[in-house]
Amino acid sequence: MKLFYVIFLTLIMNFQGNSQQVYSKKEPFAHTFSIVARDTVTGDMGVAVQSHWFSVGSLVTWGKAGVGVVATQSFINPSFGSRGLSLLENGLPPKLAVQTLLELDEGRDVRQLAILDVYGNVAASTGKNCIEAAGHIVGNNFSVQANLMEKNTVWPAMAEAFKNSTGSLAERMLLAMEAAQNEGGDIRGKQSVAILVVKGKSTGNSWEDKVVDLRVEDNKNPLKEMRRLLTIHTAYEYMNQGDLAVETGNNVLAKEHYMNAQKLNPDNLEMKYWYAVTLANNGELVEAKTIFKEIFKQDSHWKTLTPRLIKAKLLTINDKQLEEILKL
Repeated sequence: MKLFYVIFLTLIMNFQGNSQQVYSKKEPFAHTFSIVARDTVTGDMGVAVQSHWFSVGSLVTWGKAGVGVVATQSFINPSFGSRGLSLLENGLPPKLAVQTLLELDEGRDVRQLAILDVYGNVAASTGKNCIEAAGHIVGNNFSVQANLMEKNTVWPAMAEAFKNSTGSLAERMLLAMEAAQNEGGDIRGKQSVAILVVKGKSTGNSWEDKVVDLRVEDNKNPLKEMRRLLTIHTAYEYMNQGDLAVETGNNVLAKEHYMNAQKLNPDNLEMKYWYAVTLANNGELVEAKTIFKEIFKQDSHWKTLTPRLIKAKLLTINDKQLEEILKL
């Protein structure tokens, strides 16, 4: 009964003239390739997209922790994002959600839509008038979809790349998009890319529910730039874990996390600095001083900062040791 009521309410909203449901040539023209997917280990859900269109992620990618993710593309109906998530939240499975959204949409023949829920159920639709090459593949806990591609091998390549990949969900989706580009991708070229990953179970805090939220709005090689950003993002996640370890007084674990961050982003002075601080706190002053000296040589502001850490109890060394560091 509840499912019937939700569907009925949605159809009434459409019938009453929701302007987003009426096809117009002014609608966003984001022909593209995308993936919606779920990590079966962590429960995280994600959506990733690339297009020859400015800021494609601002309209194509939608997600809510504990609910699901949506990709709406081709001639975009932006309302499909929030309304699709609302339908999932009210108990509709993705198949019915897709059907409901398209039922009275006058532009359904030029829409491409994919919806995945928190359980890994997924459904997709490619309108019969989407510009070729266009199509989609629904798999186990994922769907890939594309339109206006150079050739019809793009989305199959995405599916295979995702199925055969390992690593974090964001990394696996990026590999799928790189596979698409290697097959020719969008026939017009490339411009922007976005990756959004949300948690399978909401924390109740929206700022904690997004695992990854990265965009490249305008770039000659957006996937290359996204890979750089994702690597930095991962490095800072290690930094965050290191900070948490410091807060609990576990400097040994902090050292490990900060080292992992440096491996991913070796030219970042701040990452080196906090690693050196952790070494000093662990009593490994000789190694710490070597790193401090290198950092201070490149930017003296870090030397100015160092004694301020004593009061904040982030640097737990004695006055003599601090003096040795400041003489570097």
